[in-house]
Amino acid sequence: MTTTRTVPSICRNCLAYCPILVTVDDGRPVKVTGDPDAPAFGGYTCPKGRALPDQHNFAGRILRPLKHVSGGGFEDIGSAEAAAEVAAKVQAIIKKHGPRSVAFYTGTGPVSHPTSGMLATAWMSAVGSKMIFSAATIDKPAERTAVALHGNWIAGMQGFDDADTWMIIGANPVIAKSNGAPLHNPGMRLKEAQDRGMKLVVIDPRRTETAKRAHVHLQIIPGEDPAVLAGIIHVIIKERLYDAAFVAANAQGFDALADAVRPWTPSHVAKRAGIAEDDLIVAARCFAQGKRGGAVCSTGPSFATSSNLSYYLTLCLITLCGRWAREGEKAPFPNILLPAFTPKAQPYPPYPAVSDRPMRVRGLKENASGLPTAALADEILTEGEGQIRALFCSGGNPVLAWPDRKRAEEAMRGLDLLVVFDYHMTATAELADYVVPPPLSLELPATSQKVEGLKYSGVSRGYPMPWGQYTPAVADYPAGSDLVDESQFFFMMAQQMGLELKCTLSRGSGPNQEVPPDVIPIDMSRMPTIEELVELACTGSRVPLDEVKAYPHGHVFDPDVRVAPRDAGCDTRLELAARAMMDELAHLRNVPGRRMETGAYPLLLICRRANNFMNSVGQDIDILKPPLHTPAAMHPDDLERFGLVAGTLAEIRSAHGEMRAEVAADASLRPGTISVVHGFGSLDEDSEGPQSVNRLIGLDECDPMTGIPRMTGIPVKVTAADATRH
Repeated sequence: MTTTRTVPSICRNCLAYCPILVTVDDGRPVKVTGDPDAPAFGGYTCPKGRALPDQHNFAGRILRPLKHVSGGGFEDIGSAEAAAEVAAKVQAIIKKHGPRSVAFYTGTGPVSHPTSGMLATAWMSAVGSKMIFSAATIDKPAERTAVALHGNWIAGMQGFDDADTWMIIGANPVIAKSNGAPLHNPGMRLKEAQDRGMKLVVIDPRRTETAKRAHVHLQIIPGEDPAVLAGIIHVIIKERLYDAAFVAANAQGFDALADAVRPWTPSHVAKRAGIAEDDLIVAARCFAQGKRGGAVCSTGPSFATSSNLSYYLTLCLITLCGRWAREGEKAPFPNILLPAFTPKAQPYPPYPAVSDRPMRVRGLKENASGLPTAALADEILTEGEGQIRALFCSGGNPVLAWPDRKRAEEAMRGLDLLVVFDYHMTATAELADYVVPPPLSLELPATSQKVEGLKYSGVSRGYPMPWGQYTPAVADYPAGSDLVDESQFFFMMAQQMGLELKCTLSRGSGPNQEVPPDVIPIDMSRMPTIEELVELACTGSRVPLDEVKAYPHGHVFDPDVRVAPRDAGCDTRLELAARAMMDELAHLRNVPGRRMETGAYPLLLICRRANNFMNSVGQDIDILKPPLHTPAAMHPDDLERFGLVAGTLAEIRSAHGEMRAEVAADASLRPGTISVVHGFGSLDEDSEGPQSVNRLIGLDECDPMTGIPRMTGIPVKVTAADATRH
């Protein structure tokens, strides 16, 4: 007899962590809906969330660890045996090549598995390697480097719920909730805000679902974000629309910033960015004349060149208009499952954006966002002392995600040891020596703490309310499976190697910590449960985890944390004219703006997200599955201009490479652009099927600070595919 129950849980497909209701039959999830009893979320969930049962019950799901065998293919191996074999191989590699030869890379997988990296990083420390990389350095590294250069505000940015103006740069939160508006049902929150009179400014080359709601939409030429932001600041300073008292009390470098933006007149910026001069002025006045609000940068400007400058100027814009939480106000990020701290109306100081710790390749160094992942393939392939020879890949797919697909694949093949943690056979997993399947999200306990911690990555990230939720595991491990969480696998390896693990809980950005880090020794006599790791992560939380557990649908707590006054004698200042950024802005003024070219590469490629899958996750699930070929959208005029027919196969070429895609008409695009969703493809991309956009991305134009290459605004040409080739 089937036992059916419906229980509350948390969707962990993206960093919105929406509350959901899960229907479970005999331990197997069969249905997911939004939770109408969860305060503030309004019962919202997206297609990815509703497809969680399909992901858990996916026919191609890997249920037992796999070991690559000579001659090709994989065979089952027990998790304990796999951990022992991998540990022995790592010991041999370290003995011969040193600890730096072992690296750890995390993709977006830890979003679904919030405890997965806790003991992995402790293990890396125990073996003596600092070679820890993440997708953050090829996604939005400027979030952290800009904060390092500018400084941050201890109390946080003003909130969305009482804002009368808001600026979104290169984000589309109505579709992809990663940034730009509140994570809890962003479409509804935008509508509510506009109904009460909030004016929205959107800067984006596409008239996105979010841009359609804007008071003013600056539909710029891709990559001209820093020019537009410099022009907006020019108008605000020239018309004296800035908060002079706030700037005088809390910032330095105003005169240097004013000098730097003086050449960026509305007429110059309008011509360069392909927008109307009057629209730029309206956008500047709209933002500055509001009483409260915020500005948010996201993936679009991050993927373009000068991303550090775009994010930095956005922070300068926030400071010029005094859009930080003030003394006596309710703290916008008070912490619930993070430790209690005192939010103050004063800055955290700037700190070095680049360390003195060099990589071996391309002159790059560790930066405020971490080690530059765009250099990892070369670190693997470049021979000599310190060459990376073993890689642990957690929830990532480098073959499709890293720039220069061929180079990424060559690097994966060149490793002495590749261990991939994933639930299905990705293009990268096919090259692994061991594939270790973790449990999926509904099979794991979790809390909302990870979303709270987003505020350490960007000034407007995380919950803009005191929200807390806990979920136990609501689904069973599949019968006959041998699933192991990454942290548990690293614990087993540590036992085999005789290592002692210490878990470090850090709560802050760079040296600016809300509370001192906790360093907690792990009992090595027995493997910790995932529930124990969840409890460990919540050490010292403002609201005890047991209290949060009392609200299975989540709860908006009211700790009534107020912004404290500035410390007596505090002379810390936010930096409006960091030398590196002012030099880059001056250099940019002397570089010709990007044009919709008519030569060999007449189109500019821009990135795009979809709400039915997250990167490559979900693309193999039937109800979410995209078309056979990678989708690429073009303006109808461009389809006609280049003799292309919507729904047919085309070839897109850049100076670096080429890919196939199925073209579609999209009048929301700026003419002269082509928009491609990333994350598609397989190991055998020469066969019929989707191809990855990283085939078009080279490493010849990389940011000197973070190493991120240009991944949007790439000049390309598009032609009808040769039917005889495909």
